[in-house]
Amino acid sequence: MTWLRSLKETARAGLTVERRRLQPLPALRAAAGLALVVLAGAAIGGPAMAASSAFGAFQAGIATFQRSWRPRPTLALASGLTLAVSTFLGYLCGGHPAWFLALLALWTFLSGLAWTAGPSVGVIASSNVAIMLVTVTLPTSVADAAVHAAVIAGGGVVQAALVVLFPVRRWGPQRDALADALAAVADYARRLRRDPYAPFDPAPLMTARNAAAVTWRQARRRPGELHGLRGLAERIRPVLASLADPVVGVAREGPGRDRVRELLDAAGAVLDAAARAVRRGERLEVPPGALAALRTPDTPSVLERAPARRAAARLAALLDEVVAAAAPGGRRPGPEALRARPGLLRLVPGAVRDVAAEVRRPDSPYLRHAVRVTVVTSTGYLLGTALPFGHGYWAPLAAVMSMRPDFGQTYARAVARFAGTLVGVALATGVGRLADPGAYASAGLAVGAAFAVYLLLPSGQAPVQVFISAYVVFLLGMAGEEWTQTVPERVVLTLLGGALAMLSYALFPAWETPRLRARLADWAAAAGRYGAEVLERFARPDRPPTGAVRQALLDLRAARAAWRDALDRAAHEPVRHRGPSPAVTEAAQAAVGRFTRAAMVLEAHLPDRTAAPSAGAAALAEALRRAAERCPADVRERRPPCWDEVRAAFDAAEASDDPVVRAGAREMVRALEELGEALAAERGDALGAGGS
Repeated sequence: MTWLRSLKETARAGLTVERRRLQPLPALRAAAGLALVVLAGAAIGGPAMAASSAFGAFQAGIATFQRSWRPRPTLALASGLTLAVSTFLGYLCGGHPAWFLALLALWTFLSGLAWTAGPSVGVIASSNVAIMLVTVTLPTSVADAAVHAAVIAGGGVVQAALVVLFPVRRWGPQRDALADALAAVADYARRLRRDPYAPFDPAPLMTARNAAAVTWRQARRRPGELHGLRGLAERIRPVLASLADPVVGVAREGPGRDRVRELLDAAGAVLDAAARAVRRGERLEVPPGALAALRTPDTPSVLERAPARRAAARLAALLDEVVAAAAPGGRRPGPEALRARPGLLRLVPGAVRDVAAEVRRPDSPYLRHAVRVTVVTSTGYLLGTALPFGHGYWAPLAAVMSMRPDFGQTYARAVARFAGTLVGVALATGVGRLADPGAYASAGLAVGAAFAVYLLLPSGQAPVQVFISAYVVFLLGMAGEEWTQTVPERVVLTLLGGALAMLSYALFPAWETPRLRARLADWAAAAGRYGAEVLERFARPDRPPTGAVRQALLDLRAARAAWRDALDRAAHEPVRHRGPSPAVTEAAQAAVGRFTRAAMVLEAHLPDRTAAPSAGAAALAEALRRAAERCPADVRERRPPCWDEVRAAFDAAEASDDPVVRAGAREMVRALEELGEALAAERGDALGAGGS
């Protein structure tokens, strides 16, 4: 992609307004908390104190809307407390430009590294730096700064208390995540009716798994319908694939295929009904026809193959468990280990280790982001201070709020921020000049703008930036600044900060395109390990379950998600000839997906502990395991992987008495051959380009 096209695409992404479901009640609650804090701040220390406290409450309210599975009060408290510490330290150094610049650089560098802990932590850390740049100008003494820091922390406490006292749709995000997972499996069942090889995106199941992790305190209050249904959805998915498979299941056409379509349609209806019940917390209502289709007496005789009959019986049993567990207060479908989520303080040692590991990697994208945002913020602060506009903090503020670890988000946010600033400042200034509001009227306008920010957060950056800009202008107007004082300098300095952010990524990039090959190698290797663990169970069915298959599946999903995320980020990068071609990418994706599907069908028919070992499964599992170890190096160095050992082991697996093992092994080998052909084609393209 050329630079011109890349800039066009990222600008369009930044200005896009998405149509998503808005949340007026949580937005109203957060705005009410902000109003309470502003009134209390004004009563304690006047307009300046109210403005300072409002920044804390505003940021704490933003934190409660982050896509995080932690309790919302915890996020609000963490945001308020960290912002209070940042602003107090900033004021202590504010009278000494060199010390303040050093603190700003250190704080910005740490905020850049904070992205290793996840987007929510990164957003809060970046916002702390941005707000620190503004709030350090408000106090007039050290004691006054301590009071300001205390009221900023109080803003977080107020927002946390309101979430506890006035909950809106308790467990709503967890309900939505589980309902989305059930609906995704239902959609998969319906697509299998038309295409027995339909792909499945495991992202909803991964999201539901993250949402299922709770603190010990949360575990005591979690509704029963949120416990166990995710595990059932996980177990149903491979059964659906096995039932629809033409090789293991039934033929493509005939009475058996017609019955399979009926079963898949019934499974989709049951899972959709369960998703609605979980999402709304209502009684489960399953269409009677769906249950009747699952319990048709002649199904075993219509399905001529034993694997298909086993899959149909297993599907009916699993859906019965879904019906029993989906309704509010429903019985749990069996023992399930609690996925405990540690508290924030217990996460600190692990986060420190992760940050230290990133600092030791020169090619770490998070380290490069931390260095990039530190240089840009410091440069923006120096330029903003040197220019004769006043309020020089707008340039570094715009930069730190725009910059993200990847190119696409940084450029999109920079465009959205400038466009939103232009509109928001013009709107707020026009209101200010026409109405000339006093301190309390300005506070009311600021609260109204904050409500719009909270409400429109799911809609995209452009509308949010409009009202954030208006919010800041109204708030500073309440603190005593002239209305004309915040217009020209903020627009020019915001443009300067955005330009520095965009230029920094062009000069010191962390492109995702060159890493695509490594992501593909990791995904292919994880698929090989998953297939090996599944075959190992066929080779040694008497071995006690160790969870190795499940862990290999989770590793495979994580590797696939990393590949997909990298592919999405690379799509907007102006980098040529440094990653696999689109044709190679598509062919390799299809091959790894085919291998994964074959392993998943095998997993649906894992033998019980009394079954006899399958001939050849052990040798094939070991061959796959060794091939998975060699695969990353081969793919990274553009060498077609060697599958000779796997092919030799496959010949032994062909002697197995189990038709499922024979069919699965055959499909795996074909998928590996397709992957080798795709990578060989890439090597040929590279050699041809080198020769030309």
